[in-house]
Amino acid sequence: MTTCRFDDRAIQWNRFGEFVPAFHYTILDLDETSRIADVLFKLPANEQIVLHRHRALNHTFVVQGEHRLYETDGSLREARPAGSYTVSPASEAPHREGGGAQDAIVFFSIRPGQGEVLYELLDDQCNLLGTVTFETLVALYQAQKASAPAREEACLQASDQA
Repeated sequence: MTTCRFDDRAIQWNRFGEFVPAFHYTILDLDETSRIADVLFKLPANEQIVLHRHRALNHTFVVQGEHRLYETDGSLREARPAGSYTVSPASEAPHREGGGAQDAIVFFSIRPGQGEVLYELLDDQCNLLGTVTFETLVALYQAQKASAPAREEACLQASDQA
């Protein structure tokens, strides 16, 4: 079987918050009527992102790398290889995520149903830092679309100088 490599250089990656380590996202589509958000997350290799809890149904597909899920104490809960598809309901269990030996790129189809909160962001003691709602994603998507022409122009200028 032939191994394929995913090339993400044309994707408009956006940094999510000021969290360390950083992780990135690009919103592919928002269906405001059905309330479904399709998002790619790029999770850093050998790192664990901010502790959080999923408050909405998530369908995930690992596009590249290994998608790792960690317990609150940092121990590995699960490792999902490229090509893995998972359906995960909303959960009370906080966790961290990250990439394996390389950055993981994971497609999330987020389906909140009637609830507003998609994710709860937590500190190391599981205290609430903030929430991500569907409206948060709408605002991020609008900002992403607004910045796309400026990014395209910068890329054209860089290629002209090369």
